[in-house]
Amino acid sequence: MTQDTHAPNDAEARRAVPPVICYPTDTLPAPNMALYQAALAQAEVIKTHIAPPREAAAFHVSKGHFFRILSVGGPQVGDLNLWNAQDLTERFYSGKTRALHGTHLTVGDRMWSSFPNMRPMATIVQDSLAWYGIDRFGGSVHDVIGTRCDPYTGNLLAGSQYHHCCHSNLIRALSDATGLSKDLAETHVHDVLNVFMCTGFTRDTGQYFMKASPVRPGDTLTFFAEMDLLGALSACPGGDCSSEHSSDTAQCHPLQIEVLAPPNEALQGWQPPAPNGYDRSHGR
Repeated sequence: MTQDTHAPNDAEARRAVPPVICYPTDTLPAPNMALYQAALAQAEVIKTHIAPPREAAAFHVSKGHFFRILSVGGPQVGDLNLWNAQDLTERFYSGKTRALHGTHLTVGDRMWSSFPNMRPMATIVQDSLAWYGIDRFGGSVHDVIGTRCDPYTGNLLAGSQYHHCCHSNLIRALSDATGLSKDLAETHVHDVLNVFMCTGFTRDTGQYFMKASPVRPGDTLTFFAEMDLLGALSACPGGDCSSEHSSDTAQCHPLQIEVLAPPNEALQGWQPPAPNGYDRSHGR
């Protein structure tokens, strides 16, 4: 049977049907941004980590503390994974975060965890690139639409054996932080928040694109830790992602991670989020 691919007579009417937001967020629990901002204003840096160029660094953040990703040295994007520090099976869920907040994150948006807990892991409280918005190509920063550069796709497309893709960098960082073998660590590495990366979808073919990041040294993205977190950040081999990744061609720079602690009294009334309230019976 040959499929008829000709447009029907009512094609334009079908295209003209208005969209409906899949997940209206009017009832989504809102973070207390005023409380977080006041606590951040009093917070002090207690630990600093460096993700070297084409490498990753792991870090711990206690619940109620902050962590800040800082551009140093030159324009550089980073791939961020988060886990519940007590349970690696609860990890950042980029797809549901995207469904709730959109393709790119900024202040007030949250990084949600995987099923069955599905709760906020971290809340963005400061973004020095919030001014960028959406450019004429449809590009914006801090995306949850890309995955992470990885050696498997590189091998598929180019036959390469490259070991400093963000996927591999994150595996090594998690293995070093936990003592897990690289094989076991790989099972916990997941889709990322692409920090500082400028991305979108082409309007003609719908393909994922990247372009030179607007990030400059001194730019920051700051998060409030809603639970005890283990994080890993890879300084992508693509540098500012203006041309390519998964190679040693691009100029790369380190990324700095700062962990900040506010005074105990700064978060009076705050409670860590409880696991999702669904009863998990799933019916029949």
